[in-house]
Amino acid sequence: MMRPVNSPASIRFIMSGLVMVILLGAIEQTVVAVALPVIAGQLQGFGQMAWVISAYLVACTVATPIWGKLSDIHGRSVALRCAILLFSLASAGCALAPSMPLLIGFRVLQGLGGGGLISVAQATIANIVPLRERGRYQGYISGVFAAASLVGPILGGYLTQYLSWRWIFWINLPLGLIALLVVRRALRHLPVSRTQCKVDYSGALLFAVGLSMILIAITRIGRGVSFAEPLNLILAIGGAVTLGAFYRHESRCADPLIPLGLLRNKTVMICCVVLFLAFFQFIGMAVLLPLRLQMAGSLAHNLAALRLLPLTLAIPAGAFLAGRMMSKSGRYKRLQLVGAMAASTGGIAMALCRLDQSAAMAAAMVVMGLGIGFQFPTSLVATQNAVVAAHIGVATALTSLSRLLGGAVGVALLLSLLVMLLRQALPGASVAMFDTILSGAAKGGAVDGAFRQIFMISAALSLLAPVFILQLQERELRVEGEPGTAAKS
Repeated sequence: MMRPVNSPASIRFIMSGLVMVILLGAIEQTVVAVALPVIAGQLQGFGQMAWVISAYLVACTVATPIWGKLSDIHGRSVALRCAILLFSLASAGCALAPSMPLLIGFRVLQGLGGGGLISVAQATIANIVPLRERGRYQGYISGVFAAASLVGPILGGYLTQYLSWRWIFWINLPLGLIALLVVRRALRHLPVSRTQCKVDYSGALLFAVGLSMILIAITRIGRGVSFAEPLNLILAIGGAVTLGAFYRHESRCADPLIPLGLLRNKTVMICCVVLFLAFFQFIGMAVLLPLRLQMAGSLAHNLAALRLLPLTLAIPAGAFLAGRMMSKSGRYKRLQLVGAMAASTGGIAMALCRLDQSAAMAAAMVVMGLGIGFQFPTSLVATQNAVVAAHIGVATALTSLSRLLGGAVGVALLLSLLVMLLRQALPGASVAMFDTILSGAAKGGAVDGAFRQIFMISAALSLLAPVFILQLQERELRVEGEPGTAAKS
């Protein structure tokens, strides 16, 4: 077992490297959303627009537990450096992509690298910081997300407006180089425990294929293809069968990709569902709100980015506040519940706001963002507190997987529903016409009404989170013991 490096000086030194890694991943989550409309317009890919986000998130989802295992086998430092290198090289491919299919392909590779950034960094924090103090350090990490949330949308908007959307990917190269150098130096003294376990590549393939088939079917339905169309039926049934085979495989695998046994732990299961729903709502809003402002409000990319700031800043602020309060009280359930209710309330308010109600929209985004932020550190630490020390790495990866899966499903589902509603609002419009619309704007109450309906659907689904949280049996966070220890479930 890895010996904890828990002196204040060592923790600060290691945290410096982890901050760079998390910054790299956090900027990627916020910089692409604002540029998405112009990417789809220039590459004539409105029908494939969801996959610019979903391809990255699906790849991240599959890769996250693999990186967790690889970091257990080869050490956190090696895993992080490999993830950063793959992420950076794929970013260059995204910047050079001449078509939407190639961009999506490189986004898959970028996601495979991105899956290791935040999850391995958070697992490293779990190795060196005691549970009772972890909320405070997660609060510090939230400050990094705050900086990324401030810089990402503005940077993405201005680069897209005045240079090119391709620069939102080129910017990852110098950031990746800095992160590589800092991680190599900061983590070189971190002890390595080379555990003997196998990586479940077969499970990863089954999971990726099954999930992708279902998401492709959802995307095609959103483009107007009937669910009863033969290819859609093949995709839907084939995806369900493949995921069933994945479940059967995981149940029998000695070292599964997703430890289904952990999901039998009620705390872990509930926290994963809460994180799924929170990221479903967050990624959906981060993508749909700029689209709404540009398509229905005729705003430029940089101005749409500025209008997104109340949401992107409120989320890390909420995570920081929740982390601090959790460290002081040693409790998390009430914070989770308050966060889930606030997120749903903010989402409903967003659906009711008109485009000309800027102040009301900003207030709704703040409430929603604080609510989403409250759920992130509380659910993560609650999960880590509910498992034994040997399972902390894989449990942390499982929470990351849940967030990414929520984002992937959310973007695919909400954008597909949006296209369906836009087709009803603009009778006779083709996919090619939507590509033209994205290059300009589609003014009109009918178009904005479609967005408001999607916001209401997202808010309604988020109301499931408080129901699950009420079923949670809270355990007070432990003070004693080595970092990473937890009571058995």
